[in-house]
Amino acid sequence: MKQAFFVLVILMLNGPLVSANISSQEKKVLTDLYTSTNGAHWKVTWDLNSPVTEWYGVKVEGGKIVSLNLFNNNLQGVLPISLGNLLFLEELNLAFNTLSGEIPETITKLRKLKVLRLGKNKLEGEIPEDIGNLEKLVIMEMFDNGLSGNLPVSIGKMKVLKLLYLSYNYLSGKIPAEVGNLESLERLELADNEIEGEVPYGIAKLSNLKAMTLAENKLTGNFPEHIFSMPNLKLLQMQNNNFEAFTSNHIAQDHTQLALLDIDKRADRYEKNKFKDLFIPSTTGTAETTFEDDDN
Repeated sequence: MKQAFFVLVILMLNGPLVSANISSQEKKVLTDLYTSTNGAHWKVTWDLNSPVTEWYGVKVEGGKIVSLNLFNNNLQGVLPISLGNLLFLEELNLAFNTLSGEIPETITKLRKLKVLRLGKNKLEGEIPEDIGNLEKLVIMEMFDNGLSGNLPVSIGKMKVLKLLYLSYNYLSGKIPAEVGNLESLERLELADNEIEGEVPYGIAKLSNLKAMTLAENKLTGNFPEHIFSMPNLKLLQMQNNNFEAFTSNHIAQDHTQLALLDIDKRADRYEKNKFKDLFIPSTTGTAETTFEDDDN
């Protein structure tokens, strides 16, 4: 009887403490998000009267919110400024919704963040200038939005970043040379923007890069042949830019790790026949060009 009573006391204590340990500040961020994104009409909504630990997509560890995953959950509206108060957040996945407005600058306060997925929304404005403050970020995904402006120079501070997905936006300006500092980068996707200028020579230093898509931009200058020296590059898409010329002089005969190579329509008329073996017919499968991230 005494043992049963002891267990009951422990259960009574543990339940309230779990909820109590979540600060009122963190809970307010979630309620702000719920209100600003029409939470009542989410696919899976929240019962605001229940403990936060029971809310869909919210992961709590040690009384702190460490993950918020509302992928494809019919969020409509804008991101609240208070989002930057989830200081222990490691994952933020709000991709495949209908979010609009700008990415709040306060998001750069999330210094523990490792995964940031905002792709396939209707976000506008510029990427926050200090986004590079997220130095623990491994995945940065903002593809298929309406983002504009330059790529922030601060991106170069993200030394552990592996995946950078920014295709299908309206980004402009030049690719900052600081991208060459992303020593852990495995995939760089900037296709279908309005990026101009030359491809920085420093990109060739990215020895871990497996895929680079810069197609459908306004890149100029000579075709950046130095990228063919990258040891792990398997997928390269550069078509529909404004490169001046292309020759195959710097493509080694044994450079077989390239599974898929698409170059600029203007450039490929020069000596395409000399590297035709690097092209994959449309009937050929491209399974080798798919790269999985380690965080799924």
